[in-house]
Formats: sequence, structure tokens, C-alpha cells
Amino acid sequence: MKDIWKEENKEGIRKINKKKIVITVIISIIAVALIIIVGLYLSNRQVREWMDKNIFRKEIEQDTVATIDLNEEQNGNIYAFNRYIGILNQAKFTIYGNTGSEETSLDIQISNPIFSSANRFLAIAENKGQKFYLIEDKNVLWEAEIEGNISQIYVNKNGYVGVTITGTVNKTVIEMYNPEGKKMFTTFLANTRAVDISISNDNKYLAIAEVDTSGTMIQSSIRILSIEKAEDDPSNSLEKTYTSQTGKLITNIKYQDKQKLVCMYTDGITVIEEEQENELINTKDRKITFQAVDLENSACYIEEKSSGLFTADSVVNIVNTENKESKQYTVNYVAKEIYTYGNIIALNLGTEIEFINTGGWLVKRYVSNQEITSIVVSDTIAGIIYRDKIEIINL
Repeated sequence: MKDIWKEENKEGIRKINKKKIVITVIISIIAVALIIIVGLYLSNRQVREWMDKNIFRKEIEQDTVATIDLNEEQNGNIYAFNRYIGILNQAKFTIYGNTGSEETSLDIQISNPIFSSANRFLAIAENKGQKFYLIEDKNVLWEAEIEGNISQIYVNKNGYVGVTITGTVNKTVIEMYNPEGKKMFTTFLANTRAVDISISNDNKYLAIAEVDTSGTMIQSSIRILSIEKAEDDPSNSLEKTYTSQTGKLITNIKYQDKQKLVCMYTDGITVIEEEQENELINTKDRKITFQAVDLENSACYIEEKSSGLFTADSVVNIVNTENKESKQYTVNYVAKEIYTYGNIIALNLGTEIEFINTGGWLVKRYVSNQEITSIVVSDTIAGIIYRDKIEIINL
């Protein structure tokens, strides 16, 4: 075998190639150093926090980012979607990019909005009103009006819209629209109240979380409708109903990939897949401060754990709904609020916001010199809302 460390000169004498040895040694040292650094980053929290701040520059301080200036009357109707932050004020929906510059302004005849967004779509409705809109990127696709009062609006990533309506003869009415604005069908709940709806990512199913309060105990259930069948005959579109234990209260539902429906109750989270509802997270008899299912193929909850006589940590537990694996992320503060969208979980810690992903890693940390009271977040942009401005964080 040829010796790579030696070369023959013109006289045929073999000499050690010092240059190759030096290069190989340097590469080996770099490789070992990288392995050690990666190992320390993964296993040592103090090292990870130092590197996140000083090397990866994940920590951002107030007044060092792009801003949007606000008038006093503007800061109530602000929403983050796709790559933008929108402000609805006096029938104008002004859309700003991630540098704080105005991109466009749309005429939206709504004063008290409720929002829903997915992918490049944004649905806006008048809370307890009749009018609603669908926006794609920065353009209004269509608008419509209903009879009754809108209590919720939902849009899936393909632009299908569901609207929950109250104030009619029936306790709840749900209307569904395709991406072109055509009403597909109407379904009625005569005796129950819809607390949440969700449309599957393949546009095949509409899920309705409903609560019956007519008895002595609350009864929650989840109704799955076939959208294709409902277009022909809404009264015969029911695919399946999942009824929970008496007294168990459902609060949110969210379709994720592969037709998984993630269901949040006050005492835990379940997943409906392959026509079975199975427990994913049980939070009963634990000090749980927040839960969320509005994520991409994940669910999360925050458990408060004592770290001293007068101190506590917030442990964020993130469970993958595909493989059921769990990740943890711990902060040395009590979380005041949680915001979730896509792969992002934002923790309001008072004067700091930590943005983490569903893999349990820090994405950005925002440090303020005053109490943070409100933020908006999508999976690519966040806005920290103050009385006179919005500070923009690119995620």
C-alpha cells in the first residue's frame, strides 16, 4: 500500500510530506473542536445561552430593530400574518413588511375584527357583525356578508373559509366557502354551541367542537363532516361524532398534517387519527399554566415548577403529534402569556419574549426595558406592540 505521508524525490528517496501531515493535523483538530463545541452547546445550558447571545446573535434589545409608528387609536387591531404585520384602522388595513415600510393599504369595512390566517391567506370578520373578507398575500380576494352574528372565522392553508354564526333560530350556524368565495354549504347546530372549527389541510373534512350545556353536566363532542358530501346534502354529511366524558370541556381543535385532528380540553390534549381519539397529553392534577394546539404537527403545554422559596421555572413541553416524542425548554421565569403559530412558540416573560421552535430550540430572545403587554406572531415575523410603536422581530 502506498504511504500517503511520504513522497519520492528525483533520486527515488522517500521523504516525509510535512505539508500533508500539518494539513491533516489541523483538520483533525478543527473536527474535534467542532464536536466538543456542538456537544457543549447541546448539553450545557450556560454554554448554549452564551453562544446564542454572543455568537449566533439571537438576543435582541429594545430600540435596535425596525419599527412601525402608531397613533393612539391604532394599537387595538394589529395582526401578524405570512411575512407581514397589518393594522386595521378606520376601514383601512395597512400592511407593513419586515423592515417597517408600508407595502399596501386595503379597504376593509370592519371596525371590530377577528382574524384567522394560514399560509398566505388571511380572513378578517366583523366580530358579532355580518361582513368578512379573504385576503391572499396583499390583495383582497373576495368579501361576503351573512345573516346573524359572526362569532368565529377560520381559514385553512388552501384558502377554504369556515364562518361560525350565532343569533339565528338555531343555536349555531356554520357556513363554508371555497377559495373563490362561493358558499359551499351551511350546517346547523340546533341545541349545542360550537366553540371551535377546523378545516383539514386536504380540504376534505370540517371538524366542529361543540358543547352542550342544557344538562346538569357539560357534554363536549367533536363532529366530523365530509365537505364533499355536505356540498350535495349537508344533512347527510356526518362522518363521525366523538363524545367525551361528561364534565370534560373542549376549548380548541386544530387539523394538522395527515388528517390528524388535535383537540384541546381543559385537562389535556388528544389526537383523532384513523378514526380513534387517543390521549396525547394529560395535564390533570398538575400546575399547568398554558396549553396550545395551534402549531404545525405539535402540541405544547407549560408546567410551572418551583425552583426556590419564592421562585419558579416555566417548563415548556412540546409533543410531536406524528411520533409522540417530547422536547423540553426551560425558562427561569413564570410565563405570563403564550403565543403560538406554525413552528413558533412565543413566551411573554414580562420584560422579555423568548421565541422557540417546536424542536425546543431558541430562535430569538427579545429584551425590553419595560413591561411587554401585547405581541403578534406568525412563523416568520413578530411584532412587539407598545403604545406608540410596533417593534418588528424577524424569526
